[in-house]
Amino acid sequence: MKAALCYEFGQPLVIEEINIDPPQAGEVKVKLAACAICHSDIHYMEGAWGGVLPAVYGHEAAGMVTEVGPHVSLVKPGDSVVVTLIRSCGRCYFCAQGQPHLCEAAFALNTESRLHTKAGQPIHQGIRTGAFAEYVVVDQSQVVQIPPEMPLDSASLLACGVITGLGAVVNTARVPSGSSVVVIGSGGVGLNSIQGAFLSGAQPIIAIDLAPGKLAAAKRFGATHTVNPTEENPLEAIRSLTQGRGADYVFVTVGSTRAMEQGLTLLRRAGTLVIVGMPASGAKLQIEAVDFADNSQHILGSKMGSTRLQVDLPKLVELYQQGRLKLDELITTRYPLEEINEAIAAVKRGEALRNVIVF
Repeated sequence: MKAALCYEFGQPLVIEEINIDPPQAGEVKVKLAACAICHSDIHYMEGAWGGVLPAVYGHEAAGMVTEVGPHVSLVKPGDSVVVTLIRSCGRCYFCAQGQPHLCEAAFALNTESRLHTKAGQPIHQGIRTGAFAEYVVVDQSQVVQIPPEMPLDSASLLACGVITGLGAVVNTARVPSGSSVVVIGSGGVGLNSIQGAFLSGAQPIIAIDLAPGKLAAAKRFGATHTVNPTEENPLEAIRSLTQGRGADYVFVTVGSTRAMEQGLTLLRRAGTLVIVGMPASGAKLQIEAVDFADNSQHILGSKMGSTRLQVDLPKLVELYQQGRLKLDELITTRYPLEEINEAIAAVKRGEALRNVIVF
């Protein structure tokens, strides 16, 4: 099969023919139809979080199950599925608490790879998936069956960007109707936080971004107001829209500690900052501790939108089918695998909401 390999951090991916092993117990093999490009893939490819090379990245995918290993009960060959990075056992402490995205169990795929070069060298499955490739082998807990009529390029977005952004609002923060919400960053994740705020009945919903095109997209996804920091003072703008108090909730969907620190200044007293974007390893926040305590403010971390795959994804599919969840509108351009470096470059230049590799 063909795959896009990273051999050196910060360098273009190389398209090669590689081998993939059959699925083992509890695993499934999926022929991919689409894999969206997430900024997390780019950060890994640039070495922001370390990692093992050579590796195949890509983790926001959808396709059809072609083969299953022993003891697989969730899907069968022929099923259309979304493929995610969330791997869970259903039995550990965190799974029992309804937090499968924090599962602490050990899986064979944590230490073994089903991918190899033609010479037999192991290839790391980046971000637990390795979906910049024609096929993946993943644990059955990483896939969710979807209706066969659902477009797989749009479905792929449910694997990360949608559940991360929307889930931060709906699952992690549980934003009540009528709350004032600020979303910093209007990329793929930020737009889904905006969608989540809209579906939750938040008012106002204020998007902050430096790119006019992304602010225009924010309006289409449910933002009631937009702020470009190069044109107006965000703090003054937010307070003017919140009776001078500041926002009830601020979601930071970019991996910038500066944006996170700014987010705290936009909160009202007893407001909640939700950190959704993932900074590089070693990045630190500077907080005026006495003010933070005196104002009774809260900081929440949100990993993968606190998603319960088998519960949340079917609901999102239903919202999409009802026309209430925008997925098609998130896709900027579709690329073949051979043009993946061009697709990634466009994302890095800020020219795309979500570029998708199609097979």
